[in-house]
Amino acid sequence: MNHAKIPAQSQSDALLDLRGTPCPINFVRTKLRLEQMPPNSVLEVWLDPGEPIEQVPDSLKMAGYQLEFVDDRQEFFALFVRRPLES
Repeated sequence: MNHAKIPAQSQSDALLDLRGTPCPINFVRTKLRLEQMPPNSVLEVWLDPGEPIEQVPDSLKMAGYQLEFVDDRQEFFALFVRRPLES
């Protein structure tokens, strides 16, 4: 997986802390939160290392969401996911 550093000007519209949440519940909660957000908004999702960071980004891409950045913050990962204009 390609982990890009977040540009300083990047900003999320909402934060979802899913550390400690198992798969596939973390994907389901992320998808439900994104569906509640306005089109083109960005959700920051905090995920644990291991299976969550390996599975959730790919599942979101397959569901039509755009993964903006993945930031490795040592103890967890921060995903920045954009809701598409049409979903």
